[in-house]
Amino acid sequence: MASSASLASPDRAATRSGDFSTDALLVLMAVIWAVNYSVAKYGTRTVPPLAYNAVRIVMAVVALLAIGYLWSHERPARRDILALLAIGALGNGVYQFCFIEGLARSRAGTVALMLAGSPAFVALVGRMLRVERVGARGWSGIGLQLLGIASVVFGSIAHSTGDDTLLGSGLIVAGSVCWAFFAVLIKPYTERLSGINVGAYSLAGGALFVTAIGIPSLVTTDWRAVSGPVWAAIVYSGIGALVAGNLIWYHGVSRIGPTRVSMFSNLQPLVALAVAWIALGEVPTVWQGLGAGSIMTGLLITRT
Repeated sequence: MASSASLASPDRAATRSGDFSTDALLVLMAVIWAVNYSVAKYGTRTVPPLAYNAVRIVMAVVALLAIGYLWSHERPARRDILALLAIGALGNGVYQFCFIEGLARSRAGTVALMLAGSPAFVALVGRMLRVERVGARGWSGIGLQLLGIASVVFGSIAHSTGDDTLLGSGLIVAGSVCWAFFAVLIKPYTERLSGINVGAYSLAGGALFVTAIGIPSLVTTDWRAVSGPVWAAIVYSGIGALVAGNLIWYHGVSRIGPTRVSMFSNLQPLVALAVAWIALGEVPTVWQGLGAGSIMTGLLITRT
């Protein structure tokens, strides 16, 4: 495992060119995930959230295992596989449950803005476990991000037409905490195992969890009545968000650390708000605008 100092202050001369390509990929990842909020919101209007989640995650696991088998000659040890399954049950199981149920009780733009605060939770967990260190400038940026999240939550609930709920917000915050622990705990495995295998086995752990709790919804859903566009949404949420997006994420964590990678999640709000406005008719509120401004300012402070 890399020391906390190396995670906090990587050698700029050695990583500058690598950081450029990694940053470009992480921007693409942020766009993929930003669009997924509206896509998943659209899909769960027809398919029950737990059934939608189970199908897309199992689909993604099959794809990742196939990619790993064809492209990687690495075969993780049984001990590593069991550890990845356990960590994945938290980061890809409990988190995904909180995400999809929170999304079903909130506007897509609200969820995107709230999850932009995940770097703060990652930094707190990393510091608690003594694997990350954030300087004063970083903490000030994270503070602005949290202020922005608070503006979105309280503003949305106070002025909501019923699309945003306190339970939905609570589930998203709980999911962010789960993801923070996952992001820190998975770091040692990304340093010595391929991203494909880390992604496949950790997502498999999540698939076991979401499938188990989603069985009632899976059984009662009339899958023959599901339309083509809804199936397309499921495929995008599975292959796009969980395969392409997560492979980029694991690559980024192995190169620049979980806290810096998580900062890119803050690029999602403006894209997510715009897509939700166009696709779902979710007109951005003043509170969302203020929250987005605070979050983006915090990102810029942290990245400079």
